[in-house]
This record gives sequence, C-alpha cells and structure tokens, in this order.
Amino acid sequence: MLDFHNLMDRAYFILSDSGSVQEEAPAMGKPVLVMRDTTERPEGLEAGTLQLVGTNEEIIYYACRTLLEDKACYERMSRARNPYGNGTASQKIVDIVERDLLK
Repeated sequence: MLDFHNLMDRAYFILSDSGSVQEEAPAMGKPVLVMRDTTERPEGLEAGTLQLVGTNEEIIYYACRTLLEDKACYERMSRARNPYGNGTASQKIVDIVERDLLK
C-alpha cells in the first residue's frame, strides 16, 4: 500500500505547507521546503531540517534546484538533528508498560 508515509520515505525532499509534515519528514532524513512565510515549528528552522520558501514561484524553484544540485546543502538538511524526537518513543512506552503496569 502506498500511503503518504511511504511516499515521503521515497521522496528526495518535500515541499509542503503542512505542519505535521514539517515534523514527520525530518525523522526520515528528508529536507522540507515550507511553502509559507512563517511556521509554528521554529525548532525545525533552527535545527536546519526546514527552510521557509514562501509562495513566490521563483524562490521555490531556486530552493528546489539548490537541493537537487548542491549535494552539501542537501546533506546538511537531510542529516540535521531531528528536533522533534529520536524515534524511540514507542519503545519507551512499551518499557514503561512492562515495568510498571504488567507486574
């Protein structure tokens, strides 16, 4: 099944105005070009996983082209520390349930 999560995983980078995508894509190592003028997720900007590109077509085009042609720029964004977690929340929950609730 090709759900959105699988499509994001196969993408080279992501263009979006979605707040949830701004949080999910960095977990997959995908740079996100945010088509907004502001974001309620400034930690992604600070970490380098997101770039605000607004809605101007020329700026969006230039940002896309940069990610496609500038390997160092792409690597910086795709390898930036994910500010939204390290992907271990599920295991931590299981450990707590096993330790505290299943005794």
